[in-house]
Amino acid sequence: MGKLFGTDGVRGVANTELTGKLAYQLGQAGAYVLTKETKRQPKIIVARDTRISGTMLEAALVGGICSVGAKAISIGVVPTPAVAYLVRELGADAGVMISASHNPLEFNGIKFFNSEGYKLRDELEDEIENLILTRSDNIPMPTGENVGTWDMDHSVIEKYIDFVCNTIPGDLKGLKVLVDCANGAASEVAPIALERLGADIEIIHHKPNGININKLCGSTHMGDLQSQVVGRGMQAGIAFDGDADRCLAVDEKGIMIDGDQILSIVGLDMKACGTLKRDTIVATVMSNLGFTIMSKEKDINLIQTRVGDRYVLEKMLKHGYNLGGEQSGHVIFLDHNTTGDGLITAIQLLYVMKKTGKPLSELKECMQIFPQVLVNAHVKNENKYAYLDEPEIQAVIEALEEKFKGEGRVLIRPSGTEPLVRVMIEGKDKAVIEEEAKKLATFIEEKCGE
Repeated sequence: MGKLFGTDGVRGVANTELTGKLAYQLGQAGAYVLTKETKRQPKIIVARDTRISGTMLEAALVGGICSVGAKAISIGVVPTPAVAYLVRELGADAGVMISASHNPLEFNGIKFFNSEGYKLRDELEDEIENLILTRSDNIPMPTGENVGTWDMDHSVIEKYIDFVCNTIPGDLKGLKVLVDCANGAASEVAPIALERLGADIEIIHHKPNGININKLCGSTHMGDLQSQVVGRGMQAGIAFDGDADRCLAVDEKGIMIDGDQILSIVGLDMKACGTLKRDTIVATVMSNLGFTIMSKEKDINLIQTRVGDRYVLEKMLKHGYNLGGEQSGHVIFLDHNTTGDGLITAIQLLYVMKKTGKPLSELKECMQIFPQVLVNAHVKNENKYAYLDEPEIQAVIEALEEKFKGEGRVLIRPSGTEPLVRVMIEGKDKAVIEEEAKKLATFIEEKCGE
């Protein structure tokens, strides 16, 4: 068994890579590591998205939690950021979300939150992983009345809905919004919250059946939302991913607004209101070149980290920043929540529309988008870093970097959750960069593929 934790918890194909046995072990080891200093019976919140494999993994995970004497409280299908909030609100010792986020149906994942609602530090993940991989006997196994218990409480989601609605000082009355719930965890929560704030909403892809999560919908497939926003005469469209920790938008003309643009719009508004701490936005190296140019023009400090919302959050916490995120739509409003929150992102963006009276098509003009092409090279999971040791691949990358020098860039990175190497090229001519990205991705597959 190789390394378990990736950039966002443990993820894999459910029932082959992420098995019931592994879920039990993660529940057991995770509960032990996160609660071993607790002098009372620990309390751990457990939630999931709408995947058909979720209940199977939940049962196994909870079994592991109870085996070390902890109390598991299942709160049902809720967004990942709801777990981060409710851990704090309910005074729990930890939280666990069962979800593979934007990944296809067959995948699932398990991610942990500590008692403060933050994803785990690498050292804690390593400790959990080592207990599982070494089959440690150090985990105590209580018996009799000390065995853990499993309760269910689906009503606590109301606390999260109240919380997100209170992240703006006003309402969203007068806005016509089409909401794509990706047949995922936002399907019930998002419509309730947006309607409570007074938005005139219509909803699509909000009828999960266990197998349609992210299927041709949500933030990874924006086409249907884009066409329906125009067709229905809506002012904006909002798209969540499977676990609703990310959000993308569509303007009234059907044009997509990505995470960089959302960060630009809300960041400039926060700066104008004096609430953007140190006039700084934290983003990643995947951010569009236009984001960098906008930041310089508007006197905003743009700090870039490696790809992954955990690295954005790490930088924010270290230096006291309160806004950060990724082009993919993970946006962290640290004044409100401890992780990317798609529903809060949607509410903040729509509130800028409401109070300025400007359409999204105008608001997004604050930032110019440079053509950017992303092509995935499919490789074996163990070969994701092999391109670094292939001289021929490195020579091609260096040649491309020289070709686009000053007018674009080349970024190669392994996926943290899938057996992919992502090839991103940015430049002025989309046709040229698209051709070069495809050629490089194909070359990487030939050298490092299956």
